[in-house]
Amino acid sequence: MEPLSEKQIRASFVNCSKGDAARLRLPADFAGLPWEDLDFLGWRDPGAPFRAHLVLPSGAVPDAGAGPLGITLRVPEKARTSAVKSSLCRICLTGHASSGVTLLVAPRAGASGRDGNTVGVYVCSDLACSLYVRGRRQPALRTRHEESLGVGERIDRLRTNLVAFAGNVLLPSAP
Repeated sequence: MEPLSEKQIRASFVNCSKGDAARLRLPADFAGLPWEDLDFLGWRDPGAPFRAHLVLPSGAVPDAGAGPLGITLRVPEKARTSAVKSSLCRICLTGHASSGVTLLVAPRAGASGRDGNTVGVYVCSDLACSLYVRGRRQPALRTRHEESLGVGERIDRLRTNLVAFAGNVLLPSAP
């Protein structure tokens, strides 16, 4: 991913007001991000613990415009309680201990989102999917399943899943 400026990031959001985009906090490590290893920028808002944000690079989502595409998400206040010992991220398909995957919910863009329509996805809690598929970060899961796909194929799958999620956010109403 090409490095983005703060101004580009704030201008990219499609499912929140300009005021909300202006108030969000960038990642604490913004100056030192490993842009070359990122397929998208994802972070939990340090100033709002129940908010997260994704920014996809320019041109990643067809018909989304020329610039980057930002999506703001909510983290449920009440964590799910389950006997499940592990979970799978739906973006990068990395297996985690159950606390390593979180349901994130995005209001749809436009009038549909203002009417309360949302789209959700279970994703790595730290939003470091790009680093997991490249082997730069390891999940805290004791039993790991090795994939037969190479790194390039896992990156392609991550991008496909991410674009599908972003496309659902952009839909005017539920399919």
